[in-house]
Amino acid sequence: MTATSTLRDPRVVSALTAMFDRAAQDDATRRRIRAAWPDGFAPATPRELADANAEVYMPISADGGKLLYSLVRAVRPATVVEFGTSFGISTLHLAAAVRDNGAGRVISTELNADKAAAARVTFAETGLDGLVTVLEGDARDTLAELSGPVDFLLLDGWKDLCLPVLRLLEPRLAPGTLVVADDVDLTDLAPYLDYVRDPRNGYESVTFPVEDGMEISCRL
Repeated sequence: MTATSTLRDPRVVSALTAMFDRAAQDDATRRRIRAAWPDGFAPATPRELADANAEVYMPISADGGKLLYSLVRAVRPATVVEFGTSFGISTLHLAAAVRDNGAGRVISTELNADKAAAARVTFAETGLDGLVTVLEGDARDTLAELSGPVDFLLLDGWKDLCLPVLRLLEPRLAPGTLVVADDVDLTDLAPYLDYVRDPRNGYESVTFPVEDGMEISCRL
């Protein structure tokens, strides 16, 4: 019997295609937002940035999504945690893998209420809503209340918050847990990369060359 992937479910294909098409307009949307924002977002709090960018998809790439799907299928984590839902492109890949594994759950976080609401609708329309919980609010607060171990961690929210979120969850990371961060080319991710690439901090880390790069780190 030929195995099938939930990524090929017509509902998932339709949702991902539509979102990737809309995400192709991100650069134009950002330029419009920046033109209307005083001083080019400086200074701005994470919530102000999230609300200002409520129309911006900020997606992982299609190949990045397939990589996440494959990693979750291989690792078979019971609990996947994602920092940064946005409209749910990466979350769909994670949830598809969890469904195809036959067990597990995805806990995702989103600071902007409109994006969280839109993502929940998408998860319901694709039949994956039973596998995904979206925690609305600042991840440093919502994830602080998380109980139990984190078996797979995706960091794809504001890059300057990736290291604080990792440090927050480190007590819940067992040896062998994979931590993935997207967009290694972005300057704001540098403190995070310095941390996971330093062997003294307990990770074996490698950069995977997909689009803007993904850092895959194994907790030692």
